[in-house]
Amino acid sequence: MSDHLFALRLFVRVAHKGSFSAAGRDMNVPQPTVSRVIAQLEEKVGALLLTRTTRAVTLTDAGQDFLLRVEQILADLDAAEHAVRGNGELRGVLHIGLSSSFAQRMVVPVLATFLAKHPALRLEMIMDDTRQNFIADGVDLGFRFGVLSDSAAVARKVGQWQRVVVAAPAYLARSPVLRVPADLAAHSVIMGPSHARQAWVFRRGGEVASVRVCGQVATTVNEVATAAAVAGMGLASMSRAACMHELGSGQLLEVLTGWDMGQVELHAIFPAGRAAIPAARAFADFMAAELAKAQAIAP
Repeated sequence: MSDHLFALRLFVRVAHKGSFSAAGRDMNVPQPTVSRVIAQLEEKVGALLLTRTTRAVTLTDAGQDFLLRVEQILADLDAAEHAVRGNGELRGVLHIGLSSSFAQRMVVPVLATFLAKHPALRLEMIMDDTRQNFIADGVDLGFRFGVLSDSAAVARKVGQWQRVVVAAPAYLARSPVLRVPADLAAHSVIMGPSHARQAWVFRRGGEVASVRVCGQVATTVNEVATAAAVAGMGLASMSRAACMHELGSGQLLEVLTGWDMGQVELHAIFPAGRAAIPAARAFADFMAAELAKAQAIAP
């Protein structure tokens, strides 16, 4: 890689990380080298691109404009190299933003297949169970469940699962009968990440039932909600994808099966202001195909 191209890639990483040291760790470069390379780049372009303070590194107006243009150039360069190779081989580093639950349940089990096809590609998973800031985290491709907020980002639906209510057999055996949503009033509920502070809404034909639920346990992490349900601590509401293994093994049972809680969609997101690199598009295609396979055999 030429010195100038390296400087541009390093600038992009600093801009997204907001830190010379964090960018250096990402690219295996000492912090003093990062500072020197960025200073040389600013001297070359004749403008201050970054404002340095003791707390953070932020883009100047000129830096924001430069970042948009540089990212497009780097994306075009990556795409051109990918096309010229002509063999579908992907190179470089792909930064993916996703929740830990999705990574563990859906990505890691099939990841070796994707990487075996692209041995020159390195994948970095940036995991956060809250709503990640894909731009700030320097993510090339993000995955997000649920309703998307208004954004200039490009999103593509890659999966969709039914929302279900589940519980452990042991919990159901010792608890009141559960036939209709109103019966939830007599049950303990695990407040999971998506419905922690909301009513549970059910539909059956033209009938709609909205039930306020409560419980002793609340969590923002799906894996914890699933584990709590398996442990017999109460009912949990989640996407079928989030508990597919436990339903298949009998650790969890679906209840209120005649009622519809709607669908949970999964979107692949290409962050706003950034051209999608070939590896991001390829991985989104790969995961869409793998998720379709998994959904076809889901219990």
